[in-house]
Amino acid sequence: MKILKYFFFLLLIVIIGFSIYVATLDGSYQVEETAVIDAPAQMLFDEVNDYKNWEEWGPWAAKHPNMILEYPEKTSGEGAGYSWETDKMNGSIKTTAVLPGKSIEQEMVFDTPFGPSKSKVYWKFEALENLPNDKTGGTKVTWGMKGEQNFWEKAYQLTQDKTPAEMVRPMLKTGLKNLAETVKKAMEVYEISVNGVTQHSGGFYMYMTTASKNSGKALGAKMAKMLPQVFLYMQQNNIAMTGAPMTVYNNIDEQNGTVIISSGIPTSSRVITPAESEVLCGFLPSQKVVKITLKGNYDHLSEAWAAGKKFISESRYELNKNANPFEVYVTDPKEVPNPAEWITEVYFPIK
Repeated sequence: MKILKYFFFLLLIVIIGFSIYVATLDGSYQVEETAVIDAPAQMLFDEVNDYKNWEEWGPWAAKHPNMILEYPEKTSGEGAGYSWETDKMNGSIKTTAVLPGKSIEQEMVFDTPFGPSKSKVYWKFEALENLPNDKTGGTKVTWGMKGEQNFWEKAYQLTQDKTPAEMVRPMLKTGLKNLAETVKKAMEVYEISVNGVTQHSGGFYMYMTTASKNSGKALGAKMAKMLPQVFLYMQQNNIAMTGAPMTVYNNIDEQNGTVIISSGIPTSSRVITPAESEVLCGFLPSQKVVKITLKGNYDHLSEAWAAGKKFISESRYELNKNANPFEVYVTDPKEVPNPAEWITEVYFPIK
C-alpha cells in the first residue's frame, strides 16, 4: 500500500513539475512572408479583401479538397468573414480592420480539442516605384500571423517536431505565389473591338507636345509626364475639363521609329495661353473616323492600331492624310486598378 502511495505522490510531483515547465514556456509566435508582385497595390488589396476570392489562390485548397466553405452576407471589408469545415479541423476568419489599399487585419479561430485557438492575421501592401527587373510599378505584399498559445497548446506542441511558425510558413509562401499567379492571369485579359465608321464631334483641347520613340514604354513615359502638367495647368487657370485625356499622333516616322505626339485634355472653348507657356490649346474638327476600342492593358495598343488599319484596308476606306489619328483614355488607372478593365478608344480619320 505504501508503494502505491509513494507512486501516486511521485506522479503528482511529475505532473506539477511538468505543469510548471509548460507554464514557463514562451507560447508567443509570429511568422510572415513577403513577395514583390508585379501588380497595382489597390488591385492586390481588392483581391485579398474579398474572402470569396480566396478560393482561387488559398494555399489550403490543395491539402483539403473536400473543404466545405460557408459565407455570410458580407464577404469584404471590415466585419467580413467566412468559415470552413474539413475532416480534421474547423475554423473561421473575420476582418477586424481595413486601411484601403494599404493593410488588412484579421482574426483567425481554429476549433481544437483544447478549445478555440486564436491568431492575428495581417496583410500589408506597399506600392513600389520600381521592381527589381526595372519595370515600373509593383507591390510588396506581406502576409503574416501571430498569436499566443494557451497551456494545452504549448503542451501539445512538445509532441510535435515543428514549431507553429515552421508549420505556417510554407502555407504563406504558397499563398503569395498563388496570389501573384491569379492576379497576373486576371491582368492579362484583353479584348479589341472594331466599332467601325462613326463621326467624332471634335473640339478644343489643352495639350503639350514632344517627340518620342514609337514604342509603348517610351510613349507611356512621355504621356505620364505631360498629362499631369496639362491637368495642373488647367486647374490653376480654372479651365474646364470636358472629357477624358487623349493623345494626338501628329507625325509618325515609321522608317526611323519615332513619333511626335500631343497629349492633353479636352476643354469647352478656345484658350489663349501666354507666349512662354508649354501648354497650348488645340482643336480637333468634327470628322469621319474608324473607331477601335481596346479593353485591357496599354501594352496591346499596337494590336488595336493593327486591327484598325486592317479594317480600313479590307473595307476599302482611305486614311485622311490631312488629319491625325488619336487615342482617348476613357478610364483612369488610379480609379480602375486592374489593367484588364482599362478602356482606350483609337480613332483613325478617313476620307
